[in-house]
Amino acid sequence: MNFFQRKVYNIVKKIPKGETLTYQEVARRAGRPRSYRAVGNILNRNYDQRIPCHRVIRADGRPGGYNHGFKKKLSLLRKEGVELKYK
Repeated sequence: MNFFQRKVYNIVKKIPKGETLTYQEVARRAGRPRSYRAVGNILNRNYDQRIPCHRVIRADGRPGGYNHGFKKKLSLLRKEGVELKYK
């Protein structure tokens, strides 16, 4: 695992239940603000349940991808009380 991946995972681990960050914000906090697509790719390959990847969403408010499926991501977010505001 490289340094950037480790930073991404550490940032995502700290997202509190019921809150979200955007892929762009995770990239910014990891020190590479334009690498939001890389953040998505890193999270897509994660299967560690201690890293709540479902709490990272798109900048337009849509959920984005999830390696366990779109419906599972929505279900987890709703269970945590997250309301997504998108059309």
